[in-house]
Amino acid sequence: MHQDASGAVIDVYLHREVQYATPYFAYAVGTLVKAGRARDLLPRGIAAMEHSTDQFAQGRQAIPDQHGEFFIAALTEALDVYHGLVPEDEWQRWRMRLATPIAQIVGPNRNNWMTYAMKGEWLRSKAGLVPHEDAVRFIEKCWKEEQRDRIVPTPGHLYHDRSSDPDTLSVEVVGRGNLLALVADGYDGPSAAEMRATVLDGGRTALLLQDPIGELAANGRTDDHVWADIGESLAFQVLANEAWQSGDRYLAGQFQEASNLGFEEIQRFRHTDGDWAGSFYITKNHFDPALRVGYQDASHISNYTGSLMFHLAELYNAQRFAIPPEPAPAELGGYALALDSSFDAVMADAGGIQVQMNLRGQIEKTSGNYWTPLGMVRFSRAGWDSRLGPADGALTEMGGVTFAPVFEQNGKWRRMGDLSSEYRAEWHAEFVHPALVRGSIEWHPLGGHTGPSFETKLWITPDGVLAETRKTSDDADEWAMTWPLLVDDGRPLMKNVTGAVASTSYDGTGDEENFIDLGGDARVMADGPTIRSTYGDLLAVRAAARNPVQQTFVYPRSAGQPPAAEVRRSLRRTARGFTSVLGAVDDDTYTSATMVGGEGTSITLPHQDRPALEFDRRCGFLARIDRGKIVGVETDRDVTAHVGKRTVVLHAHEPWDLK
Repeated sequence: MHQDASGAVIDVYLHREVQYATPYFAYAVGTLVKAGRARDLLPRGIAAMEHSTDQFAQGRQAIPDQHGEFFIAALTEALDVYHGLVPEDEWQRWRMRLATPIAQIVGPNRNNWMTYAMKGEWLRSKAGLVPHEDAVRFIEKCWKEEQRDRIVPTPGHLYHDRSSDPDTLSVEVVGRGNLLALVADGYDGPSAAEMRATVLDGGRTALLLQDPIGELAANGRTDDHVWADIGESLAFQVLANEAWQSGDRYLAGQFQEASNLGFEEIQRFRHTDGDWAGSFYITKNHFDPALRVGYQDASHISNYTGSLMFHLAELYNAQRFAIPPEPAPAELGGYALALDSSFDAVMADAGGIQVQMNLRGQIEKTSGNYWTPLGMVRFSRAGWDSRLGPADGALTEMGGVTFAPVFEQNGKWRRMGDLSSEYRAEWHAEFVHPALVRGSIEWHPLGGHTGPSFETKLWITPDGVLAETRKTSDDADEWAMTWPLLVDDGRPLMKNVTGAVASTSYDGTGDEENFIDLGGDARVMADGPTIRSTYGDLLAVRAAARNPVQQTFVYPRSAGQPPAAEVRRSLRRTARGFTSVLGAVDDDTYTSATMVGGEGTSITLPHQDRPALEFDRRCGFLARIDRGKIVGVETDRDVTAHVGKRTVVLHAHEPWDLK
């Protein structure tokens, strides 16, 4: 709809060609036609190729916004998909244009931009467009002078774009994904082995960053942009291929599931209205695109729709094997990952409920936004609409909203999510298991700033999260907890704030987020106007503390589960954890109606006075429960188990049915 007579894709709002939209469109169209679809679009794709290759031949100054780095791979890959779809002389003309020397295409840009050029230059060498030795020389220079330092020395081998502070977890996949593509396509330069080991390890780390429904982690520049999730899906698909070929079929299945989750997750952000129908929103909401909700300065309809199309087409072409999916780590849980100080974020997951915590927030704007607020920004759950979680906090010039303490100082209430320059947090993991993660967050003012200190203890379970916060300093200021409630994402949600519970849901979905105050004299109230996050408008709800603690149960409810009021009535704090209609924590063990997991030497089920299962030594375990009886068990080490009068030998990580 927005292609002009020259073949250029014209942005609907800027009324000009923007960045790499046209070559990305060309590759996507070629992929469709080669797959036997959308034959009517072939002339459009040919026109886009003719236009973009002509710009490429003229060099950087002729390329929109001087984004030549992004043209190289897209146009080289497009050569392959158009081969046989156009006359040979036309195809050869494109080839000649794409042999333009790299020095005439790229500029002085650094960070992830150069990984696009590295990937593209290797593809050009494989296509015979540039000499092999010249491509290797360029790639090695980029790697050794700058790119290596962004990923090799870093914990978990995540890519550091360093374009926002805290660093971006959204663009992280871009640099790492391009380097992964480079080695997966057979790069054979001197640094190939180091690159390969680094990006494969980074991919395993990235599995722990994905949330249980397939979203990238929140935070940093380009946060919550739809195309970035497909970039990660593409990377996971390539990693699935690599693991499959190496013979690690289980890891390949995990990567395949992660890729599938990301693809399915973005479908929630597809337009159904008028001329926009079928296309995707740029960021994860349903507001009018003209409002640019959550956009960075560089975000536009044409370029980031182009990115989505390009990476979707690459994802399609990367599906080389029939890899059976296995549950992704975020669907299983059993980890608490604290990232390095440049990211300063923690992902903790038990049984498919994941919490993302930001240990510091952004102070200065970058690329048009404050991307990262201090506090807990995401509560997500496998098979549940995690937008409700909320899926991210908010930080704007109006203020910040996260799940975190709020306190009164000099007659003014101050939310932790708005205090990036004054406060920091520290995470302490205490117990980590697929059925239960226990830990704590300490909130404290930075040197030169005054204010109370707090500690929040967390019990993360497969059914919900108990957060118990207390003030640890001696000052007498009033304080509370902030509950971030998503109330409008371009369509109003169904919200309800009572004296003890704040809930929100989409009409008709059956999924509902509930923040439940456990105190007997609960005081829950709205705290100021809504603040617009990338996902939508967040209402800050203040849950008052009762000396000395404030207890909140975060309950992501699905259809058929007990209502929030019933959970509140049933939930009791105990000396060793808590108990409720959903399940119970007893020190290092969590028990629900269908499972029990933790660590210990025995398993005793509720309302029973003797162990149902005993082990000859302490171990980690997971057991299935059916009608009040244990019917299957798995342990993390070899143990001998006693079940009634039976003695059985269990081997590590080999599930055993008790028959």
